Amino acid sequence: MGKIYALLLVLLVLSCGNVEEKEVLPVSTLKKVELVERPVLNLNQANRLSQLPLHCMDTEYPNKLGQTIGGASDLKTPKELHPAFYGCFDWHSAVHGHWSLVSLLKQFPNLERKDEIQQKLLQNISKENIAQELLYFEGQYNASFERAYGWAWLLKLAEELHTWNGSVVAEELEVNLQPLTDLIVRKYLEFLPKLNYPIRVGEHSNTAFGLSFAYDYAVAVGHDELRVLIENRAKDFYNDDQDCPIEWEPSGFDFLSPCLEEAALMKRVLSVEDFKVWIGGFLPELSDESFDWSVGEVSDRTDGKLVHLDGVNFSRAWSLNYVAKGLSEYQHLQNLANKHINYSLPSIVGDSYEGGHWLGSFAIYALNSVKE
Repeated sequence: MGKIYALLLVLLVLSCGNVEEKEVLPVSTLKKVELVERPVLNLNQANRLSQLPLHCMDTEYPNKLGQTIGGASDLKTPKELHPAFYGCFDWHSAVHGHWSLVSLLKQFPNLERKDEIQQKLLQNISKENIAQELLYFEGQYNASFERAYGWAWLLKLAEELHTWNGSVVAEELEVNLQPLTDLIVRKYLEFLPKLNYPIRVGEHSNTAFGLSFAYDYAVAVGHDELRVLIENRAKDFYNDDQDCPIEWEPSGFDFLSPCLEEAALMKRVLSVEDFKVWIGGFLPELSDESFDWSVGEVSDRTDGKLVHLDGVNFSRAWSLNYVAKGLSEYQHLQNLANKHINYSLPSIVGDSYEGGHWLGSFAIYALNSVKE
């Protein structure tokens, strides 16, 4: 019996020794993340990026109308149908092209070609042109036109004008745009209660993206009805989500990150403490300071779909920065955001029109997120 007790004692000591060895990990085994250069939107960069919307905002063709035709009388040129937003290949790209120029003028009063840009904005966003845009949306067959991606960018443009304090040009543009802004708000208010399920794809119809931009507008202008509706709908759609499959991203044509767009929306609508709990269950890997993520690699920037992956890099960046904002335990995500911006930013100016008509706006929005 004494031998058995002695053997058990030896095994116990050896077992304790093994536990202690497992608890102490050498520093050399920890994964190190490379720090990358922080991108900056300065005047030179702003002048460079302003070339893209300036080049395309009056470029009528090629054009993808996305129109439902009810009869021969509907067959009109893009400029006749959309006198405010006819350039840049499609309606939503024209809208956020105008947002790009407003954003750059607002940040950089000494922007090159400032006078030309202001004149073009006033020419396109006139009361008469916006009245014609309203007629298109009120037609029998196009009531859901640009739902909700184009709607979201229209409200982002309206928000940018509203928050540009002290600008006479911005005040005039906001007044001219207001009837269309009001129409889009009404469309959100009518549509969201009827949407039973969120759309989670990484392209235009992504629900989280559309709600985020609309929410920003509602907060900026104090539209409580829209703000509260979005808060409630976001929680209905996403509050119980767990373990988003971030390893599935990106899909081949993504220009938005489904997981991160959802995270950025929930950061907007939840309290800080509730968001910390939610993000811990939804994307637990983000709290790991060694978390890394390969950028979306573009194989052919002349292909209108494959170049979407530059967009997903910018989308990831602005979402990562939004998640990190104000949360010390997520500050490491800013470096990952910088990595994604730095991959795609050098290639978007002077490249194919397939990306040039829209990627500048994504780059500007991502760079703006770096400053916040």
